[in-house]
Amino acid sequence: MTVYFEREGEINTENVLKLAKKRAIELGIKSILVASTSGKTGVMASEVFKGFNLVVVSHSTGFSGKNVQEMKEENRKIIEGNGGKILTTTHAFGGIGRAVRRKLKTYEVEEIIAYTLRTFGEGTKVAIEISLMAADSGLIRTDEEVISIAGTDRGADTALVILPANTQDFFDLKVLEIICKPRKW
Repeated sequence: MTVYFEREGEINTENVLKLAKKRAIELGIKSILVASTSGKTGVMASEVFKGFNLVVVSHSTGFSGKNVQEMKEENRKIIEGNGGKILTTTHAFGGIGRAVRRKLKTYEVEEIIAYTLRTFGEGTKVAIEISLMAADSGLIRTDEEVISIAGTDRGADTALVILPANTQDFFDLKVLEIICKPRKW
């Protein structure tokens, strides 16, 4: 059963993590992905998902400014101390396409895909994107279902069951279930 939150944002984080863990146990899913910028949501997830293959996906270094890594070092240490892995890499729907947009003022295919996915909510777009990034890094398998958790701005408000794919095989990715998402964003 899908849960729809009345509004988006970090107010839903605790509920998202509980719903995702319940569904992971029901389905026997071992890999959990969580988007986390500062690491706050990642720390919460690292407490809830001890014993799982937890991959916390941060913004790429330089996302918010040259040479800036937004994940706080103390949060990184807690996540890793709880057995979580941290992935910091180029965004699947950003990278070179974003450079083209900034320099040439035109959009490339990956950013058009990102805008299309946002019609389902920011968390949905990010949950799909981080599954591509984690598959590309080898931290999850493409033949095993994962739960991918993301949000709108801060915290978590969306959880999806996904059969991931590598970025070059994007159209093989399958969103199998929507565990929860905001109804309005």
